[in-house]
Amino acid sequence: PRPCSLLLLLLLPALQVQGTHPDCSVVLHFQKREVECLERIRSESQTPALPGEEGCPTEWDGVSCWPALPLGQSRAVACPDILNVFQKSKELIQRNCTEWGWSLPSPPYHSACQLETLGSNDTEAKACYFVTMKVLYTCGYSTSLAALFLAIGIFSCFRKLHCTRNSIHIHFFTSFILRGTAVFIKDSVLFSDESIDHCTMSTVTCKAAIAFFQYSVLANFYWLLVEGLYLQTLLLLTFTCDRSYTWGYTLIGWGVPMVTVGVWVLTRLQYDDHGCWDDYSSLYWWVIKAPILLAIFVNFLIFLNITRMLAQKIRCPDLSRTHKQQYMRLTKSTMLLIPLFGVHYVVFALFPEHVGVDARLYFELVLGSYQGFLVALLYCFLNGEVQAEIRRNWGKWQRSMESNVFNLATQDFTA
Repeated sequence: PRPCSLLLLLLLPALQVQGTHPDCSVVLHFQKREVECLERIRSESQTPALPGEEGCPTEWDGVSCWPALPLGQSRAVACPDILNVFQKSKELIQRNCTEWGWSLPSPPYHSACQLETLGSNDTEAKACYFVTMKVLYTCGYSTSLAALFLAIGIFSCFRKLHCTRNSIHIHFFTSFILRGTAVFIKDSVLFSDESIDHCTMSTVTCKAAIAFFQYSVLANFYWLLVEGLYLQTLLLLTFTCDRSYTWGYTLIGWGVPMVTVGVWVLTRLQYDDHGCWDDYSSLYWWVIKAPILLAIFVNFLIFLNITRMLAQKIRCPDLSRTHKQQYMRLTKSTMLLIPLFGVHYVVFALFPEHVGVDARLYFELVLGSYQGFLVALLYCFLNGEVQAEIRRNWGKWQRSMESNVFNLATQDFTA
């Protein structure tokens, strides 16, 4: 059979288990081995064999690379060493160099290299698991987007809510909107058409979708960092805020992710322009991962420092009850969000990408999809200042309507 057909036939059960979001590490492993083998073939082709040294040239058969061999000799290779795909087998595959060329592998790959046992029930359960996961995070992001748009509308419509703090909240909400939108765009580009081979897909559209997704994730973490920095600034300056800080916050929240993604895109274009750039096992992934870990680490230090400052201020005997309540109201939301959004990412960042895949997917996709809703709930819908402003305007609107009705009734009566 053709090399690609042989490879797909051999790996079909493993790829089917991956469901909606397949793990392409297996295919990428074989692609890398193929490139290495083809490079070796090109190098050998530049030095022709001497008379009497004819034999079988180096060959890639779709699974293994068979180095050149003199006529009449044989060579044996082991099964590909790929985690969670092939069972550990000591049996070797052998091929002979004959006057007609390479012989067929003996025993055949599908016999010598047995796949890990995957029952039909397990395959169906995995497929159902990924479908359920997609439904859950689609509902989560849809709920978050609706809540975030409503929260931005509330902060924008009421003039008394226009301040630096709420402006930062709006930027933070926008980063969540971008993140949810990026997830839907990525799914639409990469996974909407089942006939497209996601593992070998390499188009400008899919790379742009991944780049936009990485930017939205980075912006999300850096606006969370801005929330922490702003809260610490308020506590240090005793609630006196200078609007000159706003430009600095904007540069941190939107500028740093832009520069980071720009460097990552240029690096991938120059050194690793393969696939759709969604291979998290690549070393260049650290261009994205390191700034995120840095933002989480700095936020954790801010979290500890804010806790220390609050403890000192609340214990201060000269602080009035009103100021104590003001400190607690301004800090409770951010104090909850900083550890909530950072802990699970740090835990998973310390382990390889293939460890705890199910738990990672659940935290990053399902629970992560509802983070935007939680942010809108804490910063807007449960905010006492927002609730008071809404009640005030609602009462004002009701009084205005009653006045209009009374005027109309009076006009009818006098007429």
